[in-house]
Amino acid sequence: MEEMVEQIELLLENSDQEALREYLNNLNISDVEVLIGEFPEHGPLFIDLLLINRAVNVFRILDFPTQERILKKVSGAKVRELIYELPPDDRTALFSEMHGDTVKVLIQQLPADDRREALRLLGYKEDSVGRLMTPDYITVKKTWNMERVFAHIRKYGRDSETIDVVYVIDSNGALIDDIRIREILLADPETKVNDLMDSRLIALNVNDPQEEAINVFRMNNRTALPVTDDADILLGIVTVDDILWIANEEYTEDIQKIGGTEALDEPYLDINLFRLVKKRIGWLIILFLSEMLTTTAMQSYGGELEAVTMLAFFIPLIISSGGNSGSQASTLIIQAMALGEVKLADWWRVMRREILSGLMLGVILGIIGFLRVSVWTTFSNVYGAHWLLMAFTVCFALIGVVLWGSLAGSMLPIALKKLGFDPATSSAPFVATLVDVTGLMIYFNIAMLIFGSLMHAK
Repeated sequence: MEEMVEQIELLLENSDQEALREYLNNLNISDVEVLIGEFPEHGPLFIDLLLINRAVNVFRILDFPTQERILKKVSGAKVRELIYELPPDDRTALFSEMHGDTVKVLIQQLPADDRREALRLLGYKEDSVGRLMTPDYITVKKTWNMERVFAHIRKYGRDSETIDVVYVIDSNGALIDDIRIREILLADPETKVNDLMDSRLIALNVNDPQEEAINVFRMNNRTALPVTDDADILLGIVTVDDILWIANEEYTEDIQKIGGTEALDEPYLDINLFRLVKKRIGWLIILFLSEMLTTTAMQSYGGELEAVTMLAFFIPLIISSGGNSGSQASTLIIQAMALGEVKLADWWRVMRREILSGLMLGVILGIIGFLRVSVWTTFSNVYGAHWLLMAFTVCFALIGVVLWGSLAGSMLPIALKKLGFDPATSSAPFVATLVDVTGLMIYFNIAMLIFGSLMHAK
């Protein structure tokens, strides 16, 4: 990598564009993408110097802010070539990120058929499978033999996104089945398509959410899946490379939400500072106001704190343990829901598991808390004559708070999903704040039960 960067620096220093052109065109497209990251100000030049097919392949793997920056600075002729040569699904993804006026200008530069195709794909909902699909695929009829299929592939395969799979349609364009190219290659030339069909068809609906498509690809060993409408008419295909991009975006977005911020939608170092603050301040304000309830809760138990001042020593321990268990449960359930391992109907199974696991975790921490008070008392008698009451208070409070944290953290994502919200918004900080307030109530109520008459006497 260092050698490559040094070579580029030397060529740029010498302003040797011909040598630079030759060097870039002999690199892997992933290497060119890395170089654009290393030399962002020269990205447009690199794209301009590349052969058009290589320029397109590099351009399509860049993040949107970089794509936008390049489109603003490369020549008009290169922009037209890039937009024209981009696969329809990548073109749609680019257009959907751009401002309306810019999209109109770029669409007008496309040939009539491509323009209609672009407008049709942009007509689907933003997070639907329709936005991902490409219309470039191979279809055959079930009455054809392999010889005719091969002739058809040779004629139209060059324009197809992939020829790993061919699709069998009827006279109305409805999808009947799909056949892997391996089966076609190994079949006798006189074999009919109908003889290779197994009716084990897996297809996506054009209006399906993209997250659902990710799960379908994950569960099935396919490089591409067909996309149909409600009448089973074949409209396009979605390939695994697009799904990998979407899965990465979904994962990044969920991680950011779990961390207690809005999705950034662009790389951290590229986002405007004021937009970064705007993305973060909303949740921080909500969490700050929520944490004020913790103060209110402590004030309402002021009498108990005055009566047994050593209760205050364990407040951070109690609320952090509950928050941590809640954050763990929330993260596990959000991830399981994203992978399709947990569905809304599984809520009772999840609750039952979290009651048991929360109870076990609480007992373990409770015993440690009990031992902590006992050991400290042995060496310093810091908790006075009532150390045993304090030890039992800490022990049972930890059991209750950890159990409650596990339940709250696991049920909140499911409840949000049921209400139509993104489960990832039940972020770890939000769960921790919720458990902080309720954890204090559990702690002080257990203390009141155990210390009882001692508090009333004081």
